Amino acid sequence: MVRDINSYITTIKNQIEKNHDEILSLSHEIHDNPEIGNQEVKACKWLTDLLIKHGFEVKVNIATHPTGFIARKKGQNKGPVIGLLAEYDALKGLGHACGHNIIAMTSVAAGIALAQIIDQTGGEIVVFGTPAEEGGPHGNAKASYVAANLFEGVDVCMMIHPFHTTAKTQPTLAIVPIEFEFFGKASHAASAPEQGVNALDAMILFYNGVNALRQQSPRDVLYHGIITHGGEAPNIIPDYTKASFYIRAAHHETCLIYKEKILHIGKGCAEATGCEFKYNDDFNQVHEMLICDRFEQLFIEEAKRLGLEVKLEGAKSIGSTDAGNVSQVVPTIHPTLKICDESITIHTQHFKEAAISKVGDQAILDGALILASIGLRLLTEESLLNEIKNEFEQLKSLKSLVN
Repeated sequence: MVRDINSYITTIKNQIEKNHDEILSLSHEIHDNPEIGNQEVKACKWLTDLLIKHGFEVKVNIATHPTGFIARKKGQNKGPVIGLLAEYDALKGLGHACGHNIIAMTSVAAGIALAQIIDQTGGEIVVFGTPAEEGGPHGNAKASYVAANLFEGVDVCMMIHPFHTTAKTQPTLAIVPIEFEFFGKASHAASAPEQGVNALDAMILFYNGVNALRQQSPRDVLYHGIITHGGEAPNIIPDYTKASFYIRAAHHETCLIYKEKILHIGKGCAEATGCEFKYNDDFNQVHEMLICDRFEQLFIEEAKRLGLEVKLEGAKSIGSTDAGNVSQVVPTIHPTLKICDESITIHTQHFKEAAISKVGDQAILDGALILASIGLRLLTEESLLNEIKNEFEQLKSLKSLVN
């Protein structure tokens, strides 16, 4: 078996090296053609064409996401099912300032490499193309995939995010998105103000009320909000206003508790101003990462095997990710690879530039080899896979007791 494992590792390395130019070229092509969530038409086609070329069976338009895809490569014999998560949406106005071109190519390259040995090891490789990780209208496709039970039968899932440090998966924050509306009555602001019901007054009271709630909220509970519609003209008392908010917390259940408090604020502001209050929470919600230490250890081992320096203490979180939703139903890792200095953070122009730098390109090749090496170990070491799955079940049981 040792000889076979060494042979498999050589095959994986050779495949990544063989596809070197194609992998990096497509990363730059995706970067040069940024598409926001659920509009990643080009990226979806380019990625699926590449996977089809390498023998994957591909389905597109997944769980109400037209630019989503699932690509499968089955071995001749049964075995573990290894999932790889690919993201490829860009930020509105900033392009690939979160490095999703790197994420896409890391997962796809790892999947193609593992496909070369799957007939010998048995099992299945599944690449999940997941649009709109950055949110937005009908965003967070991984949440949709989880709701549609698309990870049923998958043993583990993996992805790697570019960042300013190389580190194992860090705790992330859950998100509950919600929109708020106030409805009043329009009137001339000078000649008949007494006939109006000011929806902007209600919205400003509401916005300030949420601000006041911050003082009585735990430190891990955050509110981000903008007023998306504040009226039509200064001389017309606004009869309609709208705001969009994120509620974030270390645990999804905590978000729901503070959502109820915010709804009470909205109802009170409506009553105080004579407006009608409505809200819409029919959006995909993001869960926190459920972290399996044994699974994380595999990333650390494989990253160190490549000579990478892994930061074990004091690493920062990327914030939130819908990979957290996947981690609630299947063991999942979401570590990071360094592509820039620690002074540079994601969602900036400097990080966008780093995503197509030589260091960024190398992160794709390193990340693909790390993921493929982890996948190989899980395909061939049954006891290791069982350790991870047992820990995962214990984590879920503990969470259910706490909640």
